[in-house]
Amino acid sequence: MIEFKNVVKEYADVTALDGASFTVHDGEFVFIVGHSGAGKTTLTKVLLRQEKVTSGQILVDGIDITKLPERAIPYYRRKIGMVFQDFRLFQDKTAYENVAFAMRVVGTPGAEIRRRVPALLRIVNMDAKANHRPGELSGGEQQRIALARAIANNPDIIVADEPTGNIDPKMSLDIMNMLLRINRKLGKTVLVVTHEQNLVDTLGQRVINISHGNVIGDRTIGQHEMPSIG
Repeated sequence: MIEFKNVVKEYADVTALDGASFTVHDGEFVFIVGHSGAGKTTLTKVLLRQEKVTSGQILVDGIDITKLPERAIPYYRRKIGMVFQDFRLFQDKTAYENVAFAMRVVGTPGAEIRRRVPALLRIVNMDAKANHRPGELSGGEQQRIALARAIANNPDIIVADEPTGNIDPKMSLDIMNMLLRINRKLGKTVLVVTHEQNLVDTLGQRVINISHGNVIGDRTIGQHEMPSIG
């Protein structure tokens, strides 16, 4: 469970988060929406402990991560799989190697990597392009590889920051459906930061609206029937 309790984040000339409070339960799928500069990106940064809060608490599974010592932060981040707008894949590595690298850096044995990477690529329907480098893939295909990498180390939480910002509308819906599939089939808690209101309306999940650093809305807009992918 993720709990933001009166979280404030101040920079020199702006208050990015101004008493933000909300709770996300295990296994939920939640959209975080809001205008540019509302505080959405800052919210993800403090959740990842890339930034320290000015005040307030962020509890993840009952632990206040704002008080974690620096040495504990890399281990905490293993609980979270990140998906970025710009993919952040290694251009000189194949799809297989990009996913395998994420497992290798946390000490996963080679035999386990060889067993699990093909399965991860099948989840995102990219097993046929395991040997392709990012430059040989479309933006949507690259984001599928990024999704496989995000779940490679079996995190409890997936945070996707504008995951459809660099891909076309059809593939955007495919990516969102894959995130929903990961949420429902693998039981992951999924937070999606987005400005794509059409996708939010189509998927019909819980929506937290941020404005001027605070929560101004929290609602569920319906239920989406997840299509098969592939």
